[in-house]
Amino acid sequence: MKSYFCVSERVAGAIADNKPVVALESTIISHGMPYPQNVQTALEVERIVRAEGCTPATVAVINGVLTVGCEPDQIELLGKMGTSAVKVSRRDLPIVAAQGKMGATTVAGTMYACGLAGVDVFATGGIGGAHRNSQYTMDISADLDELQQTNVAVVCAGAKSILDIGLTLECLETRGVPVVGYQTDEMPAFYTRSSGYKVDYRMDSARQIAQAILAQKVLKTKGGMLIVDPIPQQYSMDPDYINAVIEREVKRADESGITGKALTPHLLAAIERATEGKSLAANIQLVFNNVRLACQIARELCALRGEQ
Repeated sequence: MKSYFCVSERVAGAIADNKPVVALESTIISHGMPYPQNVQTALEVERIVRAEGCTPATVAVINGVLTVGCEPDQIELLGKMGTSAVKVSRRDLPIVAAQGKMGATTVAGTMYACGLAGVDVFATGGIGGAHRNSQYTMDISADLDELQQTNVAVVCAGAKSILDIGLTLECLETRGVPVVGYQTDEMPAFYTRSSGYKVDYRMDSARQIAQAILAQKVLKTKGGMLIVDPIPQQYSMDPDYINAVIEREVKRADESGITGKALTPHLLAAIERATEGKSLAANIQLVFNNVRLACQIARELCALRGEQ
């Protein structure tokens, strides 16, 4: 029978030896940034992970194989393909695999792969969530359902600010997903450090977070944990400015009938154009910041396991 799943030797070896691994998604490569900046950013993220003493595990579907631990040439190919690569959530995996296609995994797709491989920590930019007016449209990201059922800790800069953050937090609460603020009491809003909404818990060290992740596993409470890490102050955008841009672009997308999978990449690209690249620069910096925290957490988690 054909194998549709692969964990690279370096990632499998690190997991077996209780060495820290940090998973990375691939829609940020194909759908989140233009080429070649997308590939440069992805490779720099992997470099940061290695510099932090961890093993990077970029996840993607390569010719129908869900792969945990992509090689640089595979990342390059995804970057060049751009949006012609399939955007792969959990529901898409069997179809894309059976058809032997190239696919970039979303937060949900990456979390699912982490669950299969045994990777505990995953770093991304921002999660999907409840879109604006989703109480009427039911446009709610599968990321939230995956957080409900897959035991992986996701480090991000909050929900993407194109979303309804209040509704997103309500959905997470309903799904039993704890939201932990790293050195913050407030849910960050991706491009900005604050949203006006409180997190469930504040923790001020990577070790505290790792202890909570380990306790979650020991107690076998189903689902993951969301760790929100605000964008560094020097890269945070002016809230009034970026929110006005987002409101305008959301309205335009709605008037154009853009929905579903196409909505988020469309809005991010439109916001990048409207801000003359400032939003993309902020996006890159917050990803780097999240990755460094994820590495600290992964190292602490391995240390705690070693102490048992």
